[in-house]
Amino acid sequence: MTARTLNNPPAASHDEAVRCQFAIELSKDSWIIAYSTPLSDKLSRYTLKPCNSKGLLELIDRVCSRVGRELQRPVEVITCYEAGYDGFWLHRLLETHGVRNHVIDPASLQVNRRARRAKTDRIDAEQLLRSLMAYLRGEPRVWSVVRVPSVAEEDARRLHRERDRLIAERVAHVNRIRGLCALHGNYDYHPMRSDRLQQLERLRTPQGQPLPPALKAELKRELLRLELVLKMIAGVEAERDGIVSDAAPAHLNAKKIKDLYQLRSIGPEFATVLVGEVFFRSFDNRRQVGSYVGMASSPFSSGAMAREQGISKAGNPKARKTMIELAWLWLRYQPDSALSIWFRNRVGTTKGRIKRIMIVALARKLLVALWRYLETGVVPQGAVRKG
Repeated sequence: MTARTLNNPPAASHDEAVRCQFAIELSKDSWIIAYSTPLSDKLSRYTLKPCNSKGLLELIDRVCSRVGRELQRPVEVITCYEAGYDGFWLHRLLETHGVRNHVIDPASLQVNRRARRAKTDRIDAEQLLRSLMAYLRGEPRVWSVVRVPSVAEEDARRLHRERDRLIAERVAHVNRIRGLCALHGNYDYHPMRSDRLQQLERLRTPQGQPLPPALKAELKRELLRLELVLKMIAGVEAERDGIVSDAAPAHLNAKKIKDLYQLRSIGPEFATVLVGEVFFRSFDNRRQVGSYVGMASSPFSSGAMAREQGISKAGNPKARKTMIELAWLWLRYQPDSALSIWFRNRVGTTKGRIKRIMIVALARKLLVALWRYLETGVVPQGAVRKG
């Protein structure tokens, strides 16, 4: 019996590989795999337990062995899944086993625009597979493929991201302590001071009575948690500062961090964040740089209607926030730079909404200037290095 090939174009020779395509819908409850082979024009589905990478590889091997046996031709395996909670470990595992995998930006997938559309893991897996087939046919703008960082690049971002989480924990502990003190009329307690425990012993209610024992015990436990977080923050910041102070730091992107740190207004935190979130990867042009942090324009033009919707905000939110903060610092510490002069010429003494809009424009220009500085060594015009 001669096997039919339904999902592949005619081969130029008998040795040309045929494709087997797999779309993996990941969740904590199950993995649903939708796949297509040249032996059938129907989409097949298979359900695995979550995190069952061994079962996934066995399924791929069974399907491809059957296709290769019936067609007597080599088989190329192409898989895809959406970026999310599971990160990139599965991508690296598949690539290690010779599978060509694509990690997809979920927000770039086209969906039904009806107000109430059916959505299940089965439907999502089939839609993802159809998008993969369209992408392989060469159709443009089917989706956006995520650039997968290396293990070293991913690990290099841990430092500043851990600090962000620790700062959030510190704020939560401080707010909790102050809230508990306010219940008994104490609004001038400062848990961030080094004498926090001595302050606690001196606290009294408005009637002059000591704090209730259970409340005081809870405050002491909160203070212990706060002190632990403060020690962790100090350790992380010491490691971060060592990148710019040590002669031979072990950080993957130490040179770029040091180069950014040389510019006035940029400290070790901003340098580490920008390199870890943006400049660890390469860009082809300034448009890609602006789009990566969500600072690209988003015009709306349909028929007689035409308006600007502002920046897209479709990029890295941490990097975008950092650039807005850096733009304000740039105006203060680099007042004679070309970018600061450009900002003052357009804003002048205007305040409010216009100034906030223009600071975003300055942040985008500054980001592009810093990218060029790291790639070519050309210092932004008028910028001053640290002495």
